[in-house]
Amino acid sequence: MTRTDKDIHSAIPLPTDIGAGPAPTPAEEADVPPIVSRHGSGNETYATLVWRRFRRSTMGMIGLVLVVMLLVVSVFADFFAPMDPKEANLPFAPPDLIAFEDPQGNFSLIPYVYPIGDTGEFDPITFQPLTGAVKDNPTPTGFFVQGHEYRLLWFIPANIHFFGSTDGRPIQLLGTDKFGRDILSRGIIGSRISLMIALAVVTMTTVVGTLVGITSGYIGGAVDAWVQRFVEFVLAFPQLPLYLALTSLIPVTAPSNVFLTFVIFVMAVLGWAQLSREVRSKTLSLARIEYVRAAIAVGASDGRIITRHILPNVLSHIIVAITLAIPTVVLLESFLGFLGFAVKPPLISWGLMLQDTGTFSVIGSYPWILSPVIFVLITVFAFNALGDGLRDAVDPY
Repeated sequence: MTRTDKDIHSAIPLPTDIGAGPAPTPAEEADVPPIVSRHGSGNETYATLVWRRFRRSTMGMIGLVLVVMLLVVSVFADFFAPMDPKEANLPFAPPDLIAFEDPQGNFSLIPYVYPIGDTGEFDPITFQPLTGAVKDNPTPTGFFVQGHEYRLLWFIPANIHFFGSTDGRPIQLLGTDKFGRDILSRGIIGSRISLMIALAVVTMTTVVGTLVGITSGYIGGAVDAWVQRFVEFVLAFPQLPLYLALTSLIPVTAPSNVFLTFVIFVMAVLGWAQLSREVRSKTLSLARIEYVRAAIAVGASDGRIITRHILPNVLSHIIVAITLAIPTVVLLESFLGFLGFAVKPPLISWGLMLQDTGTFSVIGSYPWILSPVIFVLITVFAFNALGDGLRDAVDPY
């Protein structure tokens, strides 16, 4: 049985637009605008793809802005601190009230600082004296005002501050400690030490952990087995008691720089093992990928394979691990500083400032001395938010 031409043509699938009319001419095709992909061009770099995905993370962008602000404030801490952190005034003075109104009650673009003091009134039930804002003689404030002298970036003499009083009177926006020192200024100055400890410890742990992890995972065999036994030995130590034991070895009369260096060294020695194990696991999986095997087959050196093929693929995980490790070190330094094992005076850190909160009676009477906790919370939230955003953005494919 033969099939007709009509049957043959009907059995051949035709394009869906064949019945819509004649094919467009080349001139008509030239007038059609090109279709632009909303995902951008196909030759974008990995960093561009990561940044595009990271920008869609609201919490990640908030964390990035806060981290940049923290770093800027810590570098130019003397400029942002309104008071001399060593100047003593009234001990345990409550935080001053800042308001955008003049003594007559009118709105003012320039904020005024009203100290908290005795209002002369009494509680009608307990007959205790009431405290409140004293509006008789407020302190005018302003931006870029003159104050105590300092050295910008540790070598440029300056006396201009971002915010402060215009008449030279002290202002305590977060109150004072037991020695009458401004808590806000000490918290800003203390960000240098706290963040410096965190960055130094994380840098050392990242370098050591990455080198050990890549070397162990790439070489394998007996070397990998012995290295992993040593890593397990380090991870088996209870870190907190060991921190306290090692830092107690430093004599009390030792210089602050020596004590600080030893604390950083102890934290780094005990903190690299976990990252090395994570990097090793990724190196083991990457060493079996086709392009790594091809590089080995063509005779590429081990250094080239590690630096050109393995390390770039592990780098995204390392960056995320750094952002998540910094708040851990900040919390650890604050805890050790609270116990007196991290920073010694005259240095200032957030943990050292929290030593004043050692008794419940002090916290109940002067709750504003807990203000350094605010700096710790902001730092931990900022780096955790940044780390979460990076963790979701490092795999844009």
